[in-house]
Amino acid sequence: MSIAFPVPDPDILARRETIIAGLRPLVAAEALIVTEDERRAFETDGLTAYRKMPLAVVLPSTTAEVSAVMAYCHANGVRVVARGAGTSLAGGAIAQEDAIILGVAKMTRVLDVDFENRVARVESGLTNLAISGAVSHEGFFYAPDPSSQLACTIAGNIAMNSGGAHCLKYGVTTNNLLGVTLVMNDGTVAEIGGAHLDSAGYDLLGLICGSEGQLGIVTEATVRILRAAEGARPALVGFSSVEDAGACTAAIIAAGIIPVAMEYMDREAILITEDFAQAGYPRDAEAMLIIEVEGSDEECEAMLARIEAIARDYRPTSIRVSKSEAESAAIWKGRKSAFGATGRISDYICMDGTIPTGQLPLVLERIGTICADKGLRVANVFHAGDGNLHPLILFDINTPGELQKAEAAGDEILKLCVEVGGCLTGEHGVGIEKRELMRFQYAQVDLDQQMRVRNVFDPKWLMNPAKVFPLEGRVAA
Repeated sequence: MSIAFPVPDPDILARRETIIAGLRPLVAAEALIVTEDERRAFETDGLTAYRKMPLAVVLPSTTAEVSAVMAYCHANGVRVVARGAGTSLAGGAIAQEDAIILGVAKMTRVLDVDFENRVARVESGLTNLAISGAVSHEGFFYAPDPSSQLACTIAGNIAMNSGGAHCLKYGVTTNNLLGVTLVMNDGTVAEIGGAHLDSAGYDLLGLICGSEGQLGIVTEATVRILRAAEGARPALVGFSSVEDAGACTAAIIAAGIIPVAMEYMDREAILITEDFAQAGYPRDAEAMLIIEVEGSDEECEAMLARIEAIARDYRPTSIRVSKSEAESAAIWKGRKSAFGATGRISDYICMDGTIPTGQLPLVLERIGTICADKGLRVANVFHAGDGNLHPLILFDINTPGELQKAEAAGDEILKLCVEVGGCLTGEHGVGIEKRELMRFQYAQVDLDQQMRVRNVFDPKWLMNPAKVFPLEGRVAA
């Protein structure tokens, strides 16, 4: 079923020129985008099957400008969609015709770095990878590493509570976020948390992280930076079946071993990625694990030996341990470019659900069946260590009905995740993609309570409208 959008407010559309005139004095001239050609660059995000032209686009450069824009929109009943780099794969940054997009792409400064206390304060338009770049000269890094880290912003990471390949050891965004500057829907600027490990009172920071732009606009963030490990070594393990790879993953975790990363790719993903990256992936394998450990040379050798011993119980077709930094870089280049490599050959929908790791063999088999029954190919690439699945469902947008079949397969996969004890999303968020599936995971009383929390922050529902919650069933403020 295609994703529905609410009917735009005709009053807002009729007042478009007046609204634009009110926004002009609030930001620099080049920061207000109003022509159709220029707005078109903002009509979609990573969920490219859906597009909506925004009323206007505003790109402030400071927290004060964000506050002024938010206050104006609140006073005039204008909806606002927050946007970082637009890499959301769940449609979290797709606009509506009666909403402006407020982007933080111009807010890219590193404001302060405290190496002694291991914290950095940055503007939220800074890219994920740029934080590590700003502190690497002192041997530090920022741990969350989504595959889009070269492009995605800290604002988007906070909105969706993004993770990445190394979240198995270091956690996701919420585990590395200490404080934010939040501009609320009426323009009020609030400081939540700070450069310390914990704050007194309610856990408002935990509420903001993962709220998908519904509670306010994050303009600055204080994050943990960590001392880089002495060394790291990935290993590639090929398997003759997806079930063996899934069972091996569960066995490694069950043994109490926590690698820094454990990534899964099936045959389809291996071949697609290897054609692009030439990383030396085993083309004859039905599935592959990338397992990375870190520490001293002795620690890495000892841990890899334990992992290899476990892997040999699951009929591996090959085991290869990286012998150099160049080889390690190539291995990770392949994994990080998997989504882009798939996009070279096909349209696809990237799903995002989580399951208990012990359910991996069953779920992988069912995913294959679900897609095959609809005549679709699927390439599985995901964070196996923490059960965060990313099946890529391939389809042809130019073939009538294929998008709908892909979406139906995605719905079945996400329902399967919930059925086996997992949930609808691990790091991509709900956005518009999983909005109607929220009823499958939550009872109405649970949804009502979540929406009451949202009402406290945004009683007019002007912030990122039509996201996360089913279109029907909004509770009163």
